[in-house]
Amino acid sequence: MREEFVEAVLRAVESIPPGQVASYGDIAEFVGSGGPRQVGSVMSHYGGAVCWWRVVRADGRPVAGLQERALELLAKDGAPIRNGRVLMHEARWQGAG
Repeated sequence: MREEFVEAVLRAVESIPPGQVASYGDIAEFVGSGGPRQVGSVMSHYGGAVCWWRVVRADGRPVAGLQERALELLAKDGAPIRNGRVLMHEARWQGAG
């Protein structure tokens, strides 16, 4: 994976303010390359040092395997959550669109 792509993804994730989220596809669109799977790969390998919990699936569900911790952190951030999902229509990061 290109270092420039990894850095662009991580910078984009760091730009998401508390209480807001972006989908994997939103991040790919924002950086102008790759797709949701490539962003997911970057996050799984390099995302531990950034606010990884602010990147969710398109339906608002947090990353598989880390749902409980992600929901705790999202709630602490002030993100609107219902039934284990972030309400994307209220919390989607506008920097991604």
